[in-house]
Amino acid sequence: MTNITTTTPPPEGNIDTQVIGHVLLIGINRPAKRNGWTPPMFRQLAEAYTRLDDDPALRVGVLHAFGDHFTAGLDLPAVSAYMQRGEKAIPEGLVEPHDYGLPGYRRRTKPMVVAVKGICFTVGIELMLGADIVVAADDCRFSQMEVQRGIMATGGATLRMAERAGTGNALLHLLTADEFGSAEAYRLNFVQKVVPAGQELDEALAIAQRIAAQAPRAVVATRLNVLKAIEQGQAAAVADFIPVQKELANSEDAAEGVRAFVERRPAQFSGR
Repeated sequence: MTNITTTTPPPEGNIDTQVIGHVLLIGINRPAKRNGWTPPMFRQLAEAYTRLDDDPALRVGVLHAFGDHFTAGLDLPAVSAYMQRGEKAIPEGLVEPHDYGLPGYRRRTKPMVVAVKGICFTVGIELMLGADIVVAADDCRFSQMEVQRGIMATGGATLRMAERAGTGNALLHLLTADEFGSAEAYRLNFVQKVVPAGQELDEALAIAQRIAAQAPRAVVATRLNVLKAIEQGQAAAVADFIPVQKELANSEDAAEGVRAFVERRPAQFSGR
């Protein structure tokens, strides 16, 4: 089992980070309130995502949560004033964790794996859909319940749910605010793996470490090409094939990949 260190969070919660090799663990830490999100937590999460992108020693992020639940969603009394003013709790210029291209914010380039467990409501679903790979415990309870509170999901659920599961499946859960489990989330392609409760973080970290063992620049280029195809269409992604491949093929990591192949050994990539 992964050994994660933590500190007692302040009442408004915080985001803990820990480095394991080339992986940045990002922990949601407000278990006494089922990890309900406050403005300081959003700011710290964006700072952690920005650190991941800016530190060349870090190659992959893993988002997880302390306590029994991933998150019960927004702490509405704490964030309602921001919503009423139409403001974000995240300062501009940082990496925006939902990653849907909001003006004024950076988009993440490095991969993010998420481990979810227990209750995973509203912003929890949107954060996992804004990441790349999701491992869910088999005890998860999901709900996108904004319409039940008189508001709209604006963290990407209206975009990603339909993209992953089709319009009808997306609207079924968005408009009824119903609760569904890990099996349904897997069926809808919201999560990629379901594991016994308690194993989700170990599995997410194992996936992250396998990604971190690959050539970092090739990983980033591959991820960005997939996203370009989704967001801008096939032709835009295909247009990048030759120039991006040319750049990668002339890198030190590409040379190391060839040497490792010839010498029949695991490659040791530097990110150069």
